[in-house]
Amino acid sequence: MGNQQTTRANVGTALILYDGVCGLCNRGVRLVLKRDREGAFRFASLQSSVGREILARHGIAPDALDTFYVVRDFGLAGERVLSKSSAALHVAARLGGVWKSATVLRVLPPRVRDLVYETIARHRYRMFGRYDTCPLPEARYRDRFLDVS
Repeated sequence: MGNQQTTRANVGTALILYDGVCGLCNRGVRLVLKRDREGAFRFASLQSSVGREILARHGIAPDALDTFYVVRDFGLAGERVLSKSSAALHVAARLGGVWKSATVLRVLPPRVRDLVYETIARHRYRMFGRYDTCPLPEARYRDRFLDVS
């Protein structure tokens, strides 16, 4: 599969950058795909050229695979990167429904929320497994992924 370049349809959306070999992360991506009826999110693995370029552009080490990020307003001048619990809560809020109730956690200080996030992230491979390579998305969702190879 060739690289999908940034298109006008992707600019301004929220881009989720995730660890493509993490079982938990891939389950999370599948959950978002099924519940994101508006198509508000696009996806790229942290290991992809797109993911690495975006992290570098924002001063984040491209080899830092211990979290996922949401790039708000992807491709626009005001592009902003959220990480860890802030990224997770942003996704939950955008998905709406029962997921939006998780945003009540915003009352907790980010350091507390991120401590819980980091604990799960540290043990994610052991608890949820790890792939040898990034799984390809289902054909019906491939247009939502940037730089799928």
